[in-house]
Amino acid sequence: MTHALRPLAARLGRPLQLLDLGAGNGWLSYRATQEGHRAIALDIRDDAVDGLGAADFLQGRAGGRMESLVASFADIPLQAASVDLAVFNASLHYALDLAVCLREAERVVRPGGLIAILDSPCYRREEDGQAMVTEKKTQAAARFGDRAEALLALPFIEFLTRKRLDTASPPGLRWRRQRIFYPLWYEVRPILAALRRARPPSRFDLWTAERP
Repeated sequence: MTHALRPLAARLGRPLQLLDLGAGNGWLSYRATQEGHRAIALDIRDDAVDGLGAADFLQGRAGGRMESLVASFADIPLQAASVDLAVFNASLHYALDLAVCLREAERVVRPGGLIAILDSPCYRREEDGQAMVTEKKTQAAARFGDRAEALLALPFIEFLTRKRLDTASPPGLRWRRQRIFYPLWYEVRPILAALRRARPPSRFDLWTAERP
């Protein structure tokens, strides 16, 4: 809100049309409507646990400014240049093809609008992200039991790096990282990892790119 939605609304001088990609229960879409904007909560899941079925209550309180759309963010059923801000909300690391998803987001955002990525794990180096994926697979049986095979069945991209974003992005899309500062115990994790000679932990910063 502070680093993307509000500055964009101030620059454009009007309420925004937000596309919440991987919206889950719609909390981000609802918050946007409470600031006078319109929002489309998009998710491939429609269950009442973590999917759009759980967004019904919030949608009912949004005064007609919020709608739900069951779809994949790799194939967004919206017209080109139809939204001001597309937000991958703790979701882009579940993409199967990063380039396809970024191309779709760019397609539906109006020129001068923004694409934002929040709450996806980011690493400075590809090898650190790959080490995380290896750990996840190694520990899956102990953590998830009989569900491990199903949870690991799809080849999600799992994490981001600046190089991954730059390589997969359409021409003209330039990413800006805005560091999000967390409590001290979280910020010292890289130091503790270095002392233990463990892989560096991920960060969950905000990435934004203006649609050319």
